[in-house]
Amino acid sequence: MARPGGSAESVESQRPGHVGFVELFFDVVFVFAFTRFSERLVEHFTLANAWATLVLMLAMWWFWYRVVWTTNRYDPDRPAIQLMVIVAMLGSLLLSVAVPAAALTERGVVFAWVYVTVQVLRPLWLLLLGNQDGYPRLVHIRILFWATMSAVPWIAGTFVQDGARLALWTVAIAIDYGGGILDFPTPRLGRAGLRGQPIAEEHLTERCRQLLIIALGEAVLASGIQFSPYGFERDRTVALLVSFVITVLLWQLYYYRAGAMLRAAIASASAPARVSELAAYAHLVMVIGISLSAVGDTLIITQPFGHTEWAWIAVIFGGPGLFLIGRSMIDYAVFSRVSRSRPIGVLLLAALAPAALRLPPVVVAMLAAVVLAAIAVSNVVAWRLAPRALTPPRIRPH
Repeated sequence: MARPGGSAESVESQRPGHVGFVELFFDVVFVFAFTRFSERLVEHFTLANAWATLVLMLAMWWFWYRVVWTTNRYDPDRPAIQLMVIVAMLGSLLLSVAVPAAALTERGVVFAWVYVTVQVLRPLWLLLLGNQDGYPRLVHIRILFWATMSAVPWIAGTFVQDGARLALWTVAIAIDYGGGILDFPTPRLGRAGLRGQPIAEEHLTERCRQLLIIALGEAVLASGIQFSPYGFERDRTVALLVSFVITVLLWQLYYYRAGAMLRAAIASASAPARVSELAAYAHLVMVIGISLSAVGDTLIITQPFGHTEWAWIAVIFGGPGLFLIGRSMIDYAVFSRVSRSRPIGVLLLAALAPAALRLPPVVVAMLAAVVLAAIAVSNVVAWRLAPRALTPPRIRPH
């Protein structure tokens, strides 16, 4: 890392590209929390609970996202930064424990206080470190300002219940994301200017890929754990194989071309930080999709030929559908366009949903697998016939 006064090139050249072991540990805990969200949603599928789950998922993602950007700007091998990541990891674990009944019960108090505490402590801790890594201290003051603003509705929500709490927390998460989207504008200080600074594209893309592969691994692990008590019963063995095929197809759809070329796209972009933001939000959508798909896997293994409910359709079809939406965002980040097969796949899954209610869960999952397989084949054929050039979108930094 460059010291104060160093050039952007020197900062870039000294920024680590590897992902530290403590960051990997943090990602494992984070994926566990997302899986818990999906399980909770299926167990208690109501409109209010769905909205609460979305708000808390967005909160968890913002929690992870800010830690990732910190380790991208600072050397993750420094003991002080590792300590910060470990504290954030503990916070993530506590948040995931609070998830099963988080939003509208007494555990929501734990979730809100832990979230606010870590979000406020992180910029304070970085302020105490100074700008040893060539990162302006005023940036942390701006981030702290927005974290403090969002803390007000987060904490206020712990003193009320039900709809009032959900409304306050919706405002809080809007403040969190609004600050990031607007580049943390602060009275008398202006914007943070984060999007104009160089980033370690190798580190950022590896964190995103790492998170995705952990989510996919969690899906396979959840299927195996659910299957193991039943032995090799025919129906459940078929369900296990279908769930495995879906997970492999999700992996293939991500890594084929665009996923593998993401780092080069960020490095060649006119505004690398803006393209990185788009890629990060794309991974949010995909990880949510994988988490929902993992819950769908456990459902079809438990009751492969049971009665299919709307909540099950939403999970079995919705998981791959969300994944395809996130994958479309990666397409845009790398090629400045979206492959037609992805939105067509989403529309096809939506069109099949009413008819799928009459089918057993494992057959519904088979339909999802067929749609994903068709998209995967079309990707390979389209690339062989007309390969795309690497053309990241021209986005100007603020």
